[in-house]
Amino acid sequence: MIFRTLAVLASFLLCINLTSAQSIQSQIDTIFNKSYPANSPGAIVLIAKDDKVIYRKSFGMANLELNVPMKPENVLRLASITKQFTSVSILLLMEQGKLNIQDPLSKYIADYPRGNEITLHNLLVHTSGIKSFTNLVDFRSKARNDMTPEEIISSFKKLPLEFEPGERYEYSNSDYVLLGYIIEKISGMSYENFVQKYIFDKLGMKNSYYGNSDKIIPNRANGYQLNDSIYQNAEYISMTLPYAAGSLMSTVDDMLLWSKAIHHNALISERSKQLAFTNYTLKNGKHSNYGYGWEINELAGTTSIEHTGGINGFTASGVYVPDRNIYSIVLTNLDDGIGPETDNLKAVSIILGKPIVDKASVILSEKQLKQWIGAYQFEDAIRFITCEEGFLYSTREGGHPFKLIPVSENEFKFDNSFIIYKFTSKNGKKQAQFNDRIKKSIGTEIDKKPASEKEAITLAKEILIKYVGVYELQPSFHIEIERQNDRMYAKATGQPSVELFAEAENSFFIKEIDAQVVFNLGTDGTVKSLSFVQKGQQMEGKKIR
Repeated sequence: MIFRTLAVLASFLLCINLTSAQSIQSQIDTIFNKSYPANSPGAIVLIAKDDKVIYRKSFGMANLELNVPMKPENVLRLASITKQFTSVSILLLMEQGKLNIQDPLSKYIADYPRGNEITLHNLLVHTSGIKSFTNLVDFRSKARNDMTPEEIISSFKKLPLEFEPGERYEYSNSDYVLLGYIIEKISGMSYENFVQKYIFDKLGMKNSYYGNSDKIIPNRANGYQLNDSIYQNAEYISMTLPYAAGSLMSTVDDMLLWSKAIHHNALISERSKQLAFTNYTLKNGKHSNYGYGWEINELAGTTSIEHTGGINGFTASGVYVPDRNIYSIVLTNLDDGIGPETDNLKAVSIILGKPIVDKASVILSEKQLKQWIGAYQFEDAIRFITCEEGFLYSTREGGHPFKLIPVSENEFKFDNSFIIYKFTSKNGKKQAQFNDRIKKSIGTEIDKKPASEKEAITLAKEILIKYVGVYELQPSFHIEIERQNDRMYAKATGQPSVELFAEAENSFFIKEIDAQVVFNLGTDGTVKSLSFVQKGQQMEGKKIR
């Protein structure tokens, strides 16, 4: 009788565990089915707990034109997750005694300006002050060209530093291009061959590659971008450009091999791993929240080691929770400006038993909502809190509005996000505590109106119509100006249309991004060009039609 009772109890517990596992699977399915429906570009998700796969599924399509569904074995681009492989390559060379993390850049590139002040450590943690070459105005025009590492470096080498080395953290693809070049110089091998020999081959990552558009790669998924709600084939980019900052391709299964190798010290030592996972401190004493190729964050109250990636047609997100030995990797063939990071974090939160809730916990009156309206000065930005149609919205100066979901009378979370606002009053002024997981800051109320409250004027149709046309800012980057009745719109290459509001006869402002478009006229009164002005920077585009 006792044995029968135990057997019944064991069966009951098994049923509970199966039901719980099915519930978790179902919750994660719901997340990714919503973001990657069957007829759209897709995603592959793999989640492992204690090194065992507990979730492995694909969603959407690998090729829209051929109607090929995504499958878990598909190969996709890793984009900036490549940086993990670059940093580990540097640590491997350090363990071989071939370099020191504190070596100055000038040791490897003797004539690099201020290279004696910039260390390999600065490059690894994005504190060099070197401007990211992908932010240069002519980057798009070079995207199709094959370039050597030396040629890429020459494009930013002579630019002044944006800040003193070690003073700030600012993500820079240039830093990792330099690291790739150093790997080649020390090893005598190409970056591609070094990673292949010392990482892919050693770990049995048989479906991982340096990106190449000519090579036949089995199970390669096609990349797509979203343009005005329409899927398009991704713009071509030579994979020589992302190089050691974003050139690699892989599968979710190979990425699990990678994660296990790092966390069990199969490639680098425990000491080197801790160097990679340290949250380094800036000169001002604040944390950078970045290690060597990995971001340091927190999720549901515990430390998480993460990185995201985005490149033409592909996005990616990898999350590791050391205390719970959970690894989750999401690879997509969709570049939609959003990426899978939030979905991945939601999935991991479910595994942690602390799922994110997107529905309002309380219902607040208009009076309760409007008490927090205003502009708040934070250390890094001004954020405007507005109230529309029964909800608060947060808009960073120069950015887009984000809906806030009430959790209590003074606490709100961003819709579909982990960011939380907590409002208080102090000394007669409102304050807002902004919590973006590990990043926390406090903003104080100031007297300033958002750009959206600028007064727009009405211009005659004959004035508006002469501005219609296409303006070339770069060879592959245009702004098209359209008129619909009495309203004007601007559409930049690869971007959705935004409405223009007149503030003078030849000057318009854009509410969403706090920017201006100024039309430049010749002596004959015809429109010659436009100037796009934002945050003190100006780009001019000649009218081409």
